[in-house]
Amino acid sequence: MTDNDKKTKKEVMVQNMIEHQREAKVVRKIVLVVSIIIFLLSISILGGGYLYIKSALNPLLPKSKVQKLVEIPIGSSPMRIGQRLQEKGIIKDGRVFRYYVKLKNESGFMAGTYQLSPSMSIPDIIKQLQSGKLMQKPLVNITVPEGTQLKEVAHLIATATKKTDNEVLKALNDKSYVKTLIDKYPAILNEKDILNAKVKFPLEGYLYPATYPFYKVPTVDEIVKSMLDKTKTVLSQYQDQRKKKQLTVHQLLTMASLIEEEATGNVDRHKISSVFYNRIKKGMPLQTDPTVLYAQGKHKERVLYQDLTVNSPYNTYKYTGLPPGPISNAGTISIEAALNPAITNYYYFLATADGSVIFSQTLAEHNKEKAKYISSKK
Repeated sequence: MTDNDKKTKKEVMVQNMIEHQREAKVVRKIVLVVSIIIFLLSISILGGGYLYIKSALNPLLPKSKVQKLVEIPIGSSPMRIGQRLQEKGIIKDGRVFRYYVKLKNESGFMAGTYQLSPSMSIPDIIKQLQSGKLMQKPLVNITVPEGTQLKEVAHLIATATKKTDNEVLKALNDKSYVKTLIDKYPAILNEKDILNAKVKFPLEGYLYPATYPFYKVPTVDEIVKSMLDKTKTVLSQYQDQRKKKQLTVHQLLTMASLIEEEATGNVDRHKISSVFYNRIKKGMPLQTDPTVLYAQGKHKERVLYQDLTVNSPYNTYKYTGLPPGPISNAGTISIEAALNPAITNYYYFLATADGSVIFSQTLAEHNKEKAKYISSKK
């Protein structure tokens, strides 16, 4: 290789190095420019997001004098309330309302019809919804007591809607209608459970006991959905506990209804719950009188031995385990007792005339207490 060839090769290498340096410099410039653009965009997005949220929390129309009636149905979630306020033109964005409520841990929203204005800020609206200061009195109030059975609920609905009890019962037991409810409330209604051939009434135990205000004459469907909304809201609070205990919604409401029917006053429902669970674990029949009466469709002060022979899957003297479904609407106290039974060795309990309950571990103890109770009545 000549000196000229070596010189030429060296020049080429130098030239390549210079080119690489130029390319690297260009790449660095591009990366820097892109980084600056991304940074500016991020600042812009964050700033824009902040300004948007701030504007959404402020009054939509600060100088507006418009007043609008907004109805908040029973059991409405913060998301649904936000949507309704946005639909009515009271706030800018329902999502911001929901996130604000969650961030501030706001609760205690009361159902009813409120007079609200787009000149109100979200914090002011929240205070109004928590105050329960309604702009009009309900036209109809439906009060469902704890322990009420579906036939009794049907009567309350019939009275409110000016229909007959039979018309309402027919609607509540209509399979096609029930299936539409299952589609709407999949979190609480399961077709396999409530449309089971052994179940007496599909919606028994699912129409939560509470007071439901309506500001116009409601339809059967509106009432039922209000009740199911409430049931969904209540049960959502116990979802983790229910899953931990490996109970379906149907099983939970069934157990809670048995506790509801057996309990009187402020009796320790957690102990009653423990008796039922202890019996199930040991394979013993629950032998609870209210299920026998439910199977017969009767209300009696006292269950006779002949009643215990009724051939029904609800007869817990003949069949072990839980009955096919709830036998009444249970309240929160019984639901909590069903989820948190006391830890006991009790397998029997006896309600006395004064409303107290005597718990026993053995049949001999139970019979002894029963003899005392019977003799005291004489």
